[in-house]
Amino acid sequence: MIDPFKTFARPGLFLFDAETAHGLSIAGLKSSLMPKCRLPDDPKLAQTIAGLTFANPLGMAAGYDKNAEVPDELLGLGFGFAEVGTLTPKPQSGNDKPRIFRLIEDEGVINRLGFNNEGHDAAFARLKARAGRPGIVGVNIGANKDAEDRIADYVAGIRRFYPVASYFTANISSPNTPGLRDLQARESLGLLLDAVLAARAEEAAKAGRHVPVFLKIAPDLSEEGMDDIAEVILTRPLDGLIVSNTTLSREGLKNRRFAAETGGLSGKPLFAKSTAVLARMRQRLGPDLPIIGVGGVSSAETALEKIRAGADLVQLYSCMVYEGPALAATIVKGLSKAVARDGVASIRDLRDTRLAHWLQQKV
Repeated sequence: MIDPFKTFARPGLFLFDAETAHGLSIAGLKSSLMPKCRLPDDPKLAQTIAGLTFANPLGMAAGYDKNAEVPDELLGLGFGFAEVGTLTPKPQSGNDKPRIFRLIEDEGVINRLGFNNEGHDAAFARLKARAGRPGIVGVNIGANKDAEDRIADYVAGIRRFYPVASYFTANISSPNTPGLRDLQARESLGLLLDAVLAARAEEAAKAGRHVPVFLKIAPDLSEEGMDDIAEVILTRPLDGLIVSNTTLSREGLKNRRFAAETGGLSGKPLFAKSTAVLARMRQRLGPDLPIIGVGGVSSAETALEKIRAGADLVQLYSCMVYEGPALAATIVKGLSKAVARDGVASIRDLRDTRLAHWLQQKV
């Protein structure tokens, strides 16, 4: 059977550089040219995580809709939730171009964008305009590259977007802002979470509603680093963890042309590493704290493997570059078939069923 995207659309998009093609895809969603997915909700895929009820466990990860331009259009593709950003208080242009590279043989992407975005005000106006519409839309917050106080930038994100966010993600794991990953260190992470969660508590008291806060970590952590993060998280009222951001590793790549480019690697090459880190964090955090698994999700099978390794929800982005906009619907249909095949009442019943396997895999 001919895949229209791979046969016609992808070759055309790949004539453009990756960043231009990304802009064209955003424009395509805005134009409503892409057909909406009208999948019936499968109650076996629905679950409540951190107080939010997700119709299905598949989300669009941050990085695609950086400026909150198309969250509803993404939900219309079949995603159970969408995450916008990363958003910084002030607009910033990011790093010099070119800064996105397709590794076609590996179905991977290297980017060194550097939190390019239009800033809080522009995104807030768009999210405020969609207020009242259904669907879970998370807001991924970060710090400006030139911020004198990076923690203050995260606090500003909580305060600015509290009225419009379904949940927050504190992104401290991008490799493309110098020094950002230092916030994953025990003492720095404790200070960050204390400030962010204190701001959340104040805004919750004013708004009369609790907005969950997640933390997004890198896959390039030592066992000691994972220990430190787990210890800090377990002593604070954080609502969940996202594992993981892009990797600095280039192990096993077929494409040698771009392997030496600086930046974070995502897509299929990230799957095994990110899933092994996911399992290790599930082991450290226990069964109750929600975890969102990200990295290399390209099919229903890989999405399900994240869940079997310990994830409650999963996200994708880079693999859609290669598989096209129908990927979300294809995965959701496949998850429904898997749940029916395995004879379980809920997809949650499959969580952790291959945890032991992934704990044995190399990080």
